[in-house]
Amino acid sequence: MKINVERNAAINNPKTILVTRTLFSASTCPLRSVEEATERTSLLLSPTRTMASHIVGYPRMGPKRELKFALESFWDGKSSAEDLKKVSADLRASIWKQMADAGIKYIPSNTFSYYDQVLDATATLGAVPPRYGWTGGEIGFDTYFSMARGNATVPAMEMTKWFDTNYHFIVPELGPDVNFTYASHKAVEEYKEAKALGVDTVPVLVGPVTYLLLSKPAKGVEKSFSLLSLLPKVLAVYKEVIADLKAAGASWIQFDEPTLVLDLESHKLQAFTDAYAALAPALSGLNVLVETYFADIPAEAFKTLTSLSGVTAYGFDLVRGTKTLDLIKGGFPSGKYLFAGVVDGRNIWANDLAASLATLQGLEGIVGKDKLVVSTSSSLLHTAVDLVNETKLDDEIKSWLAFAAQKIVEVNALAKALSGNKDEAFFSANAAAQASRKSSPRVTNEAVQKAAAALKGSDHRRATNVSARLDAQQKKLNLPILPTTTIGSFPQTVELRRVRREFKANKISEEEYVKAISEEIRKVVVLQEELDIDVLVHGEPERNDMVEYFGEQLSGFAFTVNGWVQSYGSRCVKPPIIYGDVSRPKPMTVFWSSLAQSFTKRPMKGMLTGPVTILNWSFVRNDQPRSETTYQIALAIKDEVEDLEKAGINVIQIDEAALREGLPLRKSEQAHYLDWAVHAFRITNVGVQDTTQIHTHMCYSNFNDIIHSIINMDADVITIENSRSDEKLLSVFREGVKYGAGIGPGVYDIHSPRIPPTEEIADRINKMLAVLEKNILWVNPDCGLKTRKYTEVKPALTNMVAAAKLIRNELAK
Repeated sequence: MKINVERNAAINNPKTILVTRTLFSASTCPLRSVEEATERTSLLLSPTRTMASHIVGYPRMGPKRELKFALESFWDGKSSAEDLKKVSADLRASIWKQMADAGIKYIPSNTFSYYDQVLDATATLGAVPPRYGWTGGEIGFDTYFSMARGNATVPAMEMTKWFDTNYHFIVPELGPDVNFTYASHKAVEEYKEAKALGVDTVPVLVGPVTYLLLSKPAKGVEKSFSLLSLLPKVLAVYKEVIADLKAAGASWIQFDEPTLVLDLESHKLQAFTDAYAALAPALSGLNVLVETYFADIPAEAFKTLTSLSGVTAYGFDLVRGTKTLDLIKGGFPSGKYLFAGVVDGRNIWANDLAASLATLQGLEGIVGKDKLVVSTSSSLLHTAVDLVNETKLDDEIKSWLAFAAQKIVEVNALAKALSGNKDEAFFSANAAAQASRKSSPRVTNEAVQKAAAALKGSDHRRATNVSARLDAQQKKLNLPILPTTTIGSFPQTVELRRVRREFKANKISEEEYVKAISEEIRKVVVLQEELDIDVLVHGEPERNDMVEYFGEQLSGFAFTVNGWVQSYGSRCVKPPIIYGDVSRPKPMTVFWSSLAQSFTKRPMKGMLTGPVTILNWSFVRNDQPRSETTYQIALAIKDEVEDLEKAGINVIQIDEAALREGLPLRKSEQAHYLDWAVHAFRITNVGVQDTTQIHTHMCYSNFNDIIHSIINMDADVITIENSRSDEKLLSVFREGVKYGAGIGPGVYDIHSPRIPPTEEIADRINKMLAVLEKNILWVNPDCGLKTRKYTEVKPALTNMVAAAKLIRNELAK
């Protein structure tokens, strides 16, 4: 089927009506017949007026995680590269056609990725670190996935969080000797692929300045090396890519430059001016969109952006960046396009169409009717794919939601309303859903709100300082120097997943389920004792996800069946939906933790997810401040901590893996966030005895700038990612930060299948001992072991324990 985006000639094709009906049937407007779907489609997709609508980007995994399974099958050697390419091409075609059928005018391409869009940019630029042995030519899967995941002989590149999201990107490693060369033609190939399907797309590239600002000096390169000094070399490759896209027929190009929303120094802002001035001749004849997202754009950055040479259009996040509206009203360049991101790309609540339309109408008077484009606030990569696949959500909650597929329809509905073709029935149904959510009794619990409000009068600190607590804990636990532990989860086997799935589907009894999970816990405990690990975990076999597991047992949460969101590579998470006030009806983990402790005389950690991580890894209600929701969750976790202590669990880990992730991008907002986030953590464990050891865990973020807030959490022990980022964390302690609590910087990267040798781990421990006291240092992996196989976990942990013993013996001499 050929699709003419401008005229939407496919509207009368039965396939188009079916796709449109699918999109609408899951939206806030119920359809009663194919005829009604056709009528609604005619209203929203009328070809008589130009539809100024745009999508920044779209989820890659597929509605049923098709890409995940294709990738993992390929990595396991069960399918070929051609099989993987076929699944991927089908997904891309489906996404492009879906947007075209929905009436989107500016459809993105090159937002698909086999692993990560920043890694794709690295491949395009040929910036492959020498350790991967790439010798030139078009970069293939072997080199690409080695950079992403490592291989048997070399480690992966560093992975860290993409701004303040739960998505992870692969950090480029650059230096003065990198020979940039056009080594991946993915952008132009995907543009041509879409064009062959009849869809004229807007190719999307990670902007050159953002690419450099997100990079790091390669190993051996001075930390003071100016990455922006590489701009001329990088731009030379960008010019080749642009020339290819022009030759292929592209009329628009989108550069994603989200670093513009950060607090940038003047020389970094100047780099944007220099970069686009240098690209201007190559961009001649093209429409150029520079897209920003995730926050307000600072006034100086706004001035820089709207003065860039050769740029036709500017994209802004007007959901998280509401203050940007004032900058636009204060002066928007004449004749330029405004891509107004009014539909939230990072949450799953249905758009308040009336409010968004009012915002757009106000902007129309500033930029002109023909220069205003309705868009998403960011890529839809950060939201779930399609609400139509959610068959178990109740109708009331479902009416409040919009996933990526529904957001496409919302964007188009707003664009049509703006052009004078408003679908009154669609808007009325949306208004009814908004009113339903505000008035629903299931949203509000007055007792919970009062308890959370009462928290504000106290600092919630444990009465004794951490040094005295550690002494009391050591007397009780009797741990060796450099105690070993793991972060929590152990491999989730196919059999284990089958047991959980069958229990959920009522195919096995509760007795059979408890027996199977108990046996798995026993095996994990026995394995850890055989490995001679000091502080054990139960392996979390009963848990599907570290947030969803708790959300399922708390009030105020709803859950999806297919609401998956990419975290990194093939790893997807299924965030719960927090729709109402949160409380804990009954204990959540005490049974399993007590059972695990009964299998061993060694300390067994009770494993909990902290309130800030539950918040940041959920789709959060947007009708009250995030801090209020966090305090409610903190009270629920506090109850659980105290019940675990009563049950005889002497070590309790409260993971705050996502605390750094929620840090606002603008410095002026960070102190307030850290204040309530750290306070919420302290609330969870303020009531325990000195002899109860509280651990927390953090992973894959840049922690150095919040180290004092981490200390202020007042945990007894913190385990933290360290190995994949080249021990970046240790630099904080080299610079004189004093840390008196226990700390376990990760000694090996669990996100790679590579098994580190004992000597390598011992070397890492020695580096830690150069800046940390031996009596506070713990030895542990970077993160949980859920995604690994036992064939990788057993030898890796064997080597880890051997390394700890080796260093203990050296220290004893």
